[in-house]
Amino acid sequence: MGVRTTEDPLPESLTNFGVRAVPYLPLALFAGLGAVLAYVWKWPCRFGGAWNHGTLQFTNFCYTDIYPLWWNEKLNEGMVPYVDFPVEYPVGIGAIMEFFRRIIPGDANTTAAGTVFYDLTVILMAICLVVGVLLMAALAGPSRRWDALWYALAPALILTAYINWDLAANALALGALLAWAKRRQWLAGVLLGLAIATKFYPLMFLGPLFLLAWRTGRWKPFLQTAAGTAGAWLAVNVPVMVFAFDGWKRFYVFSEERPADWGSLWYFFNQKQWPIVGDADRLDTLGVLSLVAFCAAIAVLTLTARERPRLMQLCFLTLAAFMLTNKVWSPQYVLWLIPFAVLARPNWKPIALWMAAECWYFFAIWLYLVGIQEGNEHLGIAGDTYFTAVWGRAITILIMMAFVVRDVLRPDGDAVRRDGSDDVSGGVFDGAPDRFRVALT
Repeated sequence: MGVRTTEDPLPESLTNFGVRAVPYLPLALFAGLGAVLAYVWKWPCRFGGAWNHGTLQFTNFCYTDIYPLWWNEKLNEGMVPYVDFPVEYPVGIGAIMEFFRRIIPGDANTTAAGTVFYDLTVILMAICLVVGVLLMAALAGPSRRWDALWYALAPALILTAYINWDLAANALALGALLAWAKRRQWLAGVLLGLAIATKFYPLMFLGPLFLLAWRTGRWKPFLQTAAGTAGAWLAVNVPVMVFAFDGWKRFYVFSEERPADWGSLWYFFNQKQWPIVGDADRLDTLGVLSLVAFCAAIAVLTLTARERPRLMQLCFLTLAAFMLTNKVWSPQYVLWLIPFAVLARPNWKPIALWMAAECWYFFAIWLYLVGIQEGNEHLGIAGDTYFTAVWGRAITILIMMAFVVRDVLRPDGDAVRRDGSDDVSGGVFDGAPDRFRVALT
């Protein structure tokens, strides 16, 4: 019967797996701790009833999109996302909503049902956080895996983890980049396509892959990943487009039509009525042009630097550019950037400064929303105070971008390359010779 005796050794594959897994177990536990702390932070809302008392969810700093969307997206009425009611999120999030809607028992019109919807979503997001931390550790490489603690326990993460579904997109995006690092290009493309179908921001990572493929001449792996990305995105979007096009397009129409929103620099320019940049009619054009300008600068940096930039450096720069130029900059968007900021430049001082700015913004936005409510001005803060937080996080991100650019131009200052490695998460780019470079000096 093949019964294993105590003398029989474990298969080598299992032994090796155990050896590889042990260093990651503490990181998984720390990520679990971060997930629990994030849940506890919502205590006044989840257990104290602040969600149902308007201003209290802001003054207790425990607001979430998830709980009210149970009603706002008509899930309590049994409506299927996109089919019966247009949803303002990509289909990945709509699928999560529909899955939980189907399994929640009892009367869907009660506050208990909305709370269960939130709790189930939190469980999924907590799993995504743990997975994301482990993926980030693997991307960082053996010598720097503990850098993933920044993602597991960052103060801004604890404050914002369960505002929305961003952690799900993070796990998929990090999984895609780890698959790329392991030279599994098709899998990288599939995961990246699913990430884009959940949140739009991972689309930006195709830019760094394209630029590094250009510099190294490694076009086949890039084209495989791009094809996998397109295929996976189409596979989950086309069925919804065919059967519920009006519901499906709501996310894209809403994204195009919405004005400058809280948190963005465009909102500041709009509120202060600055010439040209504060013109609401030019908002979309200015946003696109400013993003294109950033991306063009990143392209020049990539193709002219004496040593090829690391993939994570470029991922951070492009994602930061996307956030700085976006007309929407919600508090939870910090979750997008944490892993890539650390992988790009694991230096605690600028990261800690940025974390402080993000935490100040988190508190400032809720106090600002209270302050603009008639009769509650004494409970909140004025616009000028709020805008110190808007500019605080923008400036600290620009500072980190400047440091990353300096590391690209002076690779001897790159902490990740001090051990003699080239690009541990670069996949086919790691150690690849240049095939195209514009020599400026």
